[in-house]
Amino acid sequence: MRRVERAADLDRFIAFPYRLHRGDPKWVAPLRIDVRTLLSRTKNPFFQRAEADYFLAERGGKVVGRIAAIHNRAHNEFHEDQVGFFGFFECGDDQAVANTLLDHAAAWLKERGLDTMRGPASFSTNDECGLLVEGFEHPPTVLNPHNPPYYQQLVEGAGFRKSKDLMLYQSTGTELPERLGRVAARVAHRMQITLRCLDMKRFYEEVERIKPLYNQAWEKNWGFVPMTDAEIDHLAKQLKPIVDPNLVVFAERNGEPIGFAAAIPDMNVALKANPSGRLFPGILKVLWRARRISRLRILLLGVIKEFRGAGAAELMYHHIWTTGVGRGYNWGEGGWVLEDNTPMNKGLEFMGFEVYKRLRMYDRPL
Repeated sequence: MRRVERAADLDRFIAFPYRLHRGDPKWVAPLRIDVRTLLSRTKNPFFQRAEADYFLAERGGKVVGRIAAIHNRAHNEFHEDQVGFFGFFECGDDQAVANTLLDHAAAWLKERGLDTMRGPASFSTNDECGLLVEGFEHPPTVLNPHNPPYYQQLVEGAGFRKSKDLMLYQSTGTELPERLGRVAARVAHRMQITLRCLDMKRFYEEVERIKPLYNQAWEKNWGFVPMTDAEIDHLAKQLKPIVDPNLVVFAERNGEPIGFAAAIPDMNVALKANPSGRLFPGILKVLWRARRISRLRILLLGVIKEFRGAGAAELMYHHIWTTGVGRGYNWGEGGWVLEDNTPMNKGLEFMGFEVYKRLRMYDRPL
């Protein structure tokens, strides 16, 4: 095992998945520059409240696995627990290597007084998280994980047990369920809820409106960690180039925001054209392919506590669905949603979505 300390080690840490998954027709290579920014302790504001170390497993001088051990202090303070995380887990189909990686991360976490190891999360539930355990036949959407089926056996073989499943939904067609249209119309009239699209001319003012909404709307979710202003600003800056303002919507009542939803084009469709993940010349292929994206991911949708169940979520889904179809999108993904979030799961089914993938978070006592 080697701790990533030098620039050359970090290069090998970043490069390993591109070699490992080269033969997987569903895997999508992220831009390496984006991965490097995510891992950077100076550029990623996650590290203002957390620490992490990265490790490489080597055999005969060749990288055969990687992992990150993550101490998210913000999570422990918010949930009043002692949970550590592992993430960025990549490994060939070799239980011995997987055990070495996971045991090394566990030892690092235990040294810091933590009593449970949870993952995968790269770095938290606000980022890419969960191990794909169902739905391997479908390509991943932007900011969602994809892994080979054998990862489940490796993780469970290392002593991990299910903590929580995260459900991903897909639209079942482009025709809007008639009942959804009726519900949306009644909600708008009865509750006096109006919708307003994102104003790109005042983008960062709009981000300021999202900050309290985000932390209020998800505050009781399992695994949720409030995002700092710096973290939300960082995410907004990353997403701004691909945002379609017609698909980011605020629900308002008497002029005050009570919820918001954001759908983004599935940039993985374009990234698929650049298997090396390198910026040049691959970015030219990505930009060309991005002109023809017809898939959407509903990245976020939340309503503050006082108005949950009042129909605001259905109203926003109705807007995204009808607007998206009108703009040429013919497929949408909603999620992820916690398996035991019954109101949201039933609501998605009501709105014409079906479960098509399952991500799993695992725990192991330390």
